[in-house]
Amino acid sequence: MTVVLCYDVERAKTRRRVSGFLEDHLVRVQKSVFEGRLTAAQANRLFDGTCRHLDVGDSLRMYVMTRSGLEKSRVWGGAPLPEEGEFYLL
Repeated sequence: MTVVLCYDVERAKTRRRVSGFLEDHLVRVQKSVFEGRLTAAQANRLFDGTCRHLDVGDSLRMYVMTRSGLEKSRVWGGAPLPEEGEFYLL
């Protein structure tokens, strides 16, 4: 499944830590938005792992894109989403 994770983090040090953690698993498509193809279990582990880096007052959202929703999505500029089979969570 395709997931979109986005965050709003106040402190620069925390932002660097969160973005570095997410860059190890997903593709950055905007400054605080990441996309990738994960299983449900992988997505839940990644969400929980990211939350451990957050401070009180920060926020994290994960959206799951259905195939039909993905087909209706539009993109202009930025990094393309990896094709299925091109992206692995290690």
